[in-house]
Amino acid sequence: MSSHPDSPEIGHSLPEPGVPVIRNVNWGGLRTLYIKEVRRFFKVQLQTIWAPAVTTLLFLVIFTVALGGSGRTVEVQGHAIHFADFIAPGLIVMGMLQNAFANSSFSLLVGKIQGTIVDYLMPPLSTGELLAGICGGAVTRAFCVGTAVWVAMLLWPGVHVAPMHFWAVIWFGFLGALFLSFLGVLTSIWAEKFDHAAAVTNFVVAPLSLLSGTFYSVDKLAPLFQTISHLNPFFYIISGFRYGFLGVADSPIVTGSGIILALNAALGLFCYWLLRRGWKMKN
Repeated sequence: MSSHPDSPEIGHSLPEPGVPVIRNVNWGGLRTLYIKEVRRFFKVQLQTIWAPAVTTLLFLVIFTVALGGSGRTVEVQGHAIHFADFIAPGLIVMGMLQNAFANSSFSLLVGKIQGTIVDYLMPPLSTGELLAGICGGAVTRAFCVGTAVWVAMLLWPGVHVAPMHFWAVIWFGFLGALFLSFLGVLTSIWAEKFDHAAAVTNFVVAPLSLLSGTFYSVDKLAPLFQTISHLNPFFYIISGFRYGFLGVADSPIVTGSGIILALNAALGLFCYWLLRRGWKMKN
């Protein structure tokens, strides 16, 4: 007698067409995508981690020598802070933000240009899992760059970057990296060539990060420019991150945290909706 079950039993053992086999989170697929995203930037870590760290450190050297060499201080909420100590946290998180955007804006865009976008769309991953894997890799790169810059600044004479509120450093670093990750995903969905992504970097990300109070306290600005600064989401990220190191901030921590959380939720839902529709990817 044959040891194989009858064909009706085989038919009953298989799922009906269109019925999902993975009914919950595909943890294996999500982990694979995350590892793929991390390995992609880690293979060229000289370019993706160490080069941004050196560039950020050069910003610190140039600005401290040019403006803070004589012991200049910056007043924040009535506290006089040495200029180098003031700009160091802003430079760290600025490097994190820019690299989170660079990582997530590259993922889907290179797939569309090289014709390998099917590698993201065909695996059994839900829209949320795809978004989480891409953003998870971008946030990881941001913290790798931030850690490299922080260690370099620890060794730099005349700069004190010991955290006073470690939770604020992690929290605002994560919120900021996630915000730029969503923005990068949105850019990679919209962009059709690398020039489009570069335009967003040069005309949106770079100006907003540089004009967010990284090198100055917004309290010293005219009222109009203070209002404009408070409309910049980067301002709340840098202010909260700086609070983690200095214990003072240009804006209320709870307010800034709430604003960035709301923006992350809105951007995340928008990216999810676009990915689910397959806009500029499936058509």
